[in-house]
Amino acid sequence: MKTTLIAPALALAALGNAQTAQAQENCIAAQDVTDMVTYVVPLAFDAAMQSCDTQYKPSGFMKTNGDAFAARFRVKQDAAWPGAYRLGKQMMATRATERAEQGDEAGAGMLDLIDQMPQEQVRPFFDGFMQQMIASEIKPDTCRQIERGLALLAPLPVENTSGLVTFILQVSGVKEPTICPG
Repeated sequence: MKTTLIAPALALAALGNAQTAQAQENCIAAQDVTDMVTYVVPLAFDAAMQSCDTQYKPSGFMKTNGDAFAARFRVKQDAAWPGAYRLGKQMMATRATERAEQGDEAGAGMLDLIDQMPQEQVRPFFDGFMQQMIASEIKPDTCRQIERGLALLAPLPVENTSGLVTFILQVSGVKEPTICPG
């Protein structure tokens, strides 16, 4: 499956680039993955609009129904934030460890700083980072695929969309990050 077919899968695939070899006891809770998908869909939508705006037809899904699709996820972001935050911190800890092993202590210092900040102060940085990271992964030749994928997901309730993406990642054997069974 191409990671750019649907924006939530793109976001999770980009997060998975932490290149960790996690043991089963260090797996990520499926609910946190689901929360992350719910949380990042509006960010991914905004990134896709930023990257592909000129390629989307005025009568296409992104310009006619995309805002409404993203809005259904935006209203659920506050509830999904704690799980997205836990997953984000776990991924950042892995990256900080990798950087420290390479002799770069800046990553560990950043993680310490984030640990000292209240969650709500981290959130704007997280949002900007995620949107920028997703936008950088979107290639012009994938814009129509993103639009098609989101149009296919649009009829589903938010919980089903996020749960479906988590399920696909679980059954496809994604190892970076490893999702806990169950």
